[in-house]
Amino acid sequence: MANDRKTEIPIELSSKLPVLPLKETIVFPYMIYPLLIGRESSIKAVQNALLHEKYVLLIAQKDILQENPEARDLYRTGVIARILQILKLPNGIVKVLVEGLTRAKVNRFIRTKGSFTQAKYEVVPESDQITPQNEAALRHVISQFKEYVLLNRDIPDEILLSIESVDNIQRVSDFIAAHVSKRIEDKQMLVEVASVDEELMMLVEMLQQEKDILEIEKDIDDQVRGRMQSSQRNFYLQEQLRVIKQELGEEDDSYNELGALNKKIKKAKMPREAKNKALEDLEKLRYTPPMSPEYTVIRNYLDWLLAIPWNKRSRDNLNLITAKKILDEDHYGLKKPKERILEQLSVMKLVEKVKGPILCLVGPPGVGKTSLGKSIARSLDRQFIRISLGGARDEAEIRGHRRTYIGSMPGRIIQSLKKAGTKNPVFLLDELDKMSMDFRGDPASALLEVLDPEQNKTFSDHYIEVEFDLSEVLFITTANVRHNIPEPLLDRMEVIDLPGYMEYDKLEIARRHLIPKQLNENGLKKHQIKFTDSAILGIIRNYSREAGVRNLERSISNICRKIAKEVVLKEDKGQFVVTARSLKKYLGVIQYSDKHAESVTQIGSATGLAWTEFGGDILQIEVTIMKGKSGLTLTGQLGDVMKESARAALSFIRSNTELLEIDPDVFEKNEIHIHAPEGAIPKDGPSAGITMAVAMISAFTRKPVDNELAMTGEITLRGNVLPIGGLTEKLLAARRSGIKTVLLPEKNRKDLSEISTRVTRGLQLNFVGTMNDVLKFAFRNGFTKKRNTVS
Repeated sequence: MANDRKTEIPIELSSKLPVLPLKETIVFPYMIYPLLIGRESSIKAVQNALLHEKYVLLIAQKDILQENPEARDLYRTGVIARILQILKLPNGIVKVLVEGLTRAKVNRFIRTKGSFTQAKYEVVPESDQITPQNEAALRHVISQFKEYVLLNRDIPDEILLSIESVDNIQRVSDFIAAHVSKRIEDKQMLVEVASVDEELMMLVEMLQQEKDILEIEKDIDDQVRGRMQSSQRNFYLQEQLRVIKQELGEEDDSYNELGALNKKIKKAKMPREAKNKALEDLEKLRYTPPMSPEYTVIRNYLDWLLAIPWNKRSRDNLNLITAKKILDEDHYGLKKPKERILEQLSVMKLVEKVKGPILCLVGPPGVGKTSLGKSIARSLDRQFIRISLGGARDEAEIRGHRRTYIGSMPGRIIQSLKKAGTKNPVFLLDELDKMSMDFRGDPASALLEVLDPEQNKTFSDHYIEVEFDLSEVLFITTANVRHNIPEPLLDRMEVIDLPGYMEYDKLEIARRHLIPKQLNENGLKKHQIKFTDSAILGIIRNYSREAGVRNLERSISNICRKIAKEVVLKEDKGQFVVTARSLKKYLGVIQYSDKHAESVTQIGSATGLAWTEFGGDILQIEVTIMKGKSGLTLTGQLGDVMKESARAALSFIRSNTELLEIDPDVFEKNEIHIHAPEGAIPKDGPSAGITMAVAMISAFTRKPVDNELAMTGEITLRGNVLPIGGLTEKLLAARRSGIKTVLLPEKNRKDLSEISTRVTRGLQLNFVGTMNDVLKFAFRNGFTKKRNTVS
């Protein structure tokens, strides 16, 4: 190699050059390299270089994520390069071809008005002395680089020829450094080295590390390739063995397996479409390697097709006497739901198929919705399937996943039919009002096809891809509240309301069902424990405030467990009698106390009737008038509907001040505060309209409201009283609270015929059509003037 290794610069460079920051690239001297430039500051730097000698200073960034690097974000050593060619691309990016010339060290960065960076620099001189040490180091580096190129698939072998044509030790060193696949930080160290000797020693270490990594990668690659070749070889040998066995009159296991699948498909009595699909996939399976993931996917699909009960059905036992007996055995009360179920069974017996709308049982938790479905299945001798839709938010829950990945499966409808083993089970879709939706689809929309008798004959699951007839399935749905069910879905069903149980209903249910069940589950005999009626009523009133009987059963179970403990520890074989006085011993302090109406009449207070998911309740409305800025304040966690009712009631009062004997000026000088106690409990609904109106009228006129009176109804601006829902539950709440008189909307009079007389016994029901009627009953002294504007 020649001894002259000084850097030759064709023209004298200025002491100040534009800086071109590089993100993921290090350009070494003597290298020609293409750069893609997109940053506006970098493009301006190139444009400035074109105007002044075409030289730029290439310096790497410390952080490649920095879009607008400052001086502190750049290294202090880089390479002076000459721009050979520039090309503007259509997308605004500039392609620049540069040639590295020599290393340079930055003395100071300068930010120009053109918003690009310049730098004052000094050229780093190259070593021009060859010694035996660096000559030996260079030979070792070249030898290692040749081994590195042979191991690295990304570097062509022709690169080795380029080394042999270079006779400068510095150029050879930089050439090898540019082709070593190392991090930017490591390459920057090679740029910053003080001498060629130090650069060669660093290259020795780097090349050895890279060779070790490449050898490990090669070993891994060889192992993977060997396994793949072994798998292909095994498949080829298995195919040869199968052909040889066929020639000898024998059959291998895989052939027997496919033959068995073929026989099962032909015996499965599938519809023609399903059978053709199964045979088509079976043919694919013959030519799919057993080790392939596709083999497992096809095999699982065939197993599902064979497991679905395409034509298996149970024989119905449509004996109405037996069905009525079972329903009465399993449930006390629920007269209307039982009658509707028997009507459905009668139609099924006459038309010999499932006919009619889908039944939707709506009621509070614990009233027997799910157990009614079980009783229907037992009376028909059908399989019972229950699917809880609470929290379901994916359409695939109903329709299944498409067969595009390993692990896909049918929806819960098909899965449950497979579990039932028949195509005509009783199918209970529980918690219909608890569904939601997200980006994966709307399960409620998928249920539209399932619950439509005109469409479910051709139900299509995404996984099965073959239509299945759901018309023989008896679907029953349940929900806690009606308004949370999507309207299109509600339109396909007949809603049967299950109101909460009255005290005497719960008493009978506890006697007939709950106590015997808990005695059996807790290992107690009938003669060991006795519940008095007063004890059961005490549990109902003080420990299980609910519309259903779930908490009642838990309390009875709690008592049975404690008695079972005493029986075991004390070996007491006598009879334990649970009375109202002993409840505190077993259940602790009273958990609930019934709300009672005010003991005395009060000004600015009225009692309303409310409906909740857990049954009926009374709602006390309090109003106070305060001196100050005019306005309406509402507290007690009132919902938007109740807030609107309050404003409507206030507007009615202000437009009828003469009738109500109220000074009109009082509204301008006072603040009105309406409060519903128990502020931690959210409240909403329109039926508190007349209650808030009466409470405000009482506060303005200083006339007390009858404390034994409760009311419910929505108010309009003209003073009309609109109908409400949940009538049974509200009347039950009035009875529990000691109310004697109830005001109901006139338009709810027709609903009274469907309510048991046991609910209304002891209550005086007055029907009101306008606020004139309400005022007549709410205030004992009444008002002297009559209002003529009510329509």
